[in-house]
Amino acid sequence: MAETTTLLIEIGALLLAMGLLGRVAGRLGLSPIPLYLLAGLAFGQGGLLPLSASEEFFEVGSEVGVILLLVMLGLEYSAGELLTSIRRSALAGVFDALLNALPGAAFALLLGWGPVAAVALAGVTWVSSSGVIAKVLRDLGRLNNRETPVVLSILVIEDLAMAFYLPVLSALVIGAGLAEGARTLAIAVAAAVVILYVALRYGRIISTLFSPRQREALLLGVLGLTMLVAGLAEQVNVSAAVGAFLVGIAISGPVAEHASELLTPLRDVFAAVFFVFFGLTTDPADIGPVLLPALALAVVTTATKVLTGYLAARRVGIAEPGRWRAGLALVPRGEFAVVIAGLAVSAGIEPTLAPLVTTYVLITVVSGPLLARVTDSARFRAALRQRALSRGREAVPPLP
Repeated sequence: MAETTTLLIEIGALLLAMGLLGRVAGRLGLSPIPLYLLAGLAFGQGGLLPLSASEEFFEVGSEVGVILLLVMLGLEYSAGELLTSIRRSALAGVFDALLNALPGAAFALLLGWGPVAAVALAGVTWVSSSGVIAKVLRDLGRLNNRETPVVLSILVIEDLAMAFYLPVLSALVIGAGLAEGARTLAIAVAAAVVILYVALRYGRIISTLFSPRQREALLLGVLGLTMLVAGLAEQVNVSAAVGAFLVGIAISGPVAEHASELLTPLRDVFAAVFFVFFGLTTDPADIGPVLLPALALAVVTTATKVLTGYLAARRVGIAEPGRWRAGLALVPRGEFAVVIAGLAVSAGIEPTLAPLVTTYVLITVVSGPLLARVTDSARFRAALRQRALSRGREAVPPLP
């Protein structure tokens, strides 16, 4: 009884603190994610007031949070939009991987962490945070901008690429041999292809299983299907998050709209729990030694992400302001960065990786939303106009 009482007190106190921090973040115009991470650091291992009874709850809740983040993202797309996005932005996805994965891999090798840690850090710096970026785009009223489909296409390709990347990383961190690793990857790829095929081919049939008029049945049904597919995907070494994302893709029409409305509060709660748990498992004392390396890595990969979005938007004919908006929107890293780091650290690959990634995510999720607002400033617009005028003058040949 006493243990249950302690559990309720710890959970209640931490959720209340998260609610207050979310309000503060809203007042400041920031994403609440960095504050959630800081709350986890304050109440976790080595923090100001370590909590022990509720750690298991937050561990399970964090897994649910990742699943809900990705299924909600999938509900934003239809199957046709997904295929169109992939076709239009396939080349941008390749450039994205090269420009952003290589700095992370090189950084890990420079620190002497070895090839497995290099593969893990490459994934951390490669994949942007779909959840944070979607929220920033909504907050800034840019969902209908011309460059937004470019940003979303890159995010979709990154999320799908995780279906192939995570099994490879899993095989590496457990030290699987070449044959075992190849078998694991083949099973994962086959499972991802099957889930994607079912989502695209039979999405409408799946949607008919649920009625948008029955809110309780719809919520339980969609949530149950998502958890089931996520669990089965995890069983065959496909990311549970990718399985959840494809469930979101499969559900369409009024069912998707109503499911999104019903799942939003749950997503907000468990997504916050996800980020808090990562902070809970990181000792703040470990952050000091990695602060400067994390800052250096953030500076380099911010530049590469901006370049990625800028080039992708230019390729489809977006004007220069939209190119900068696309590039700056892609800066934040979040969900997958934390998942990748957790996978590597749990296998004992490199203990320093967790505090480095925590600090790196903190830097990018704080700076990302702030940088995204830069393009709306009068000074930035004036600089772009001056640059356009200079180019115009250079294009006009001098009089003889």
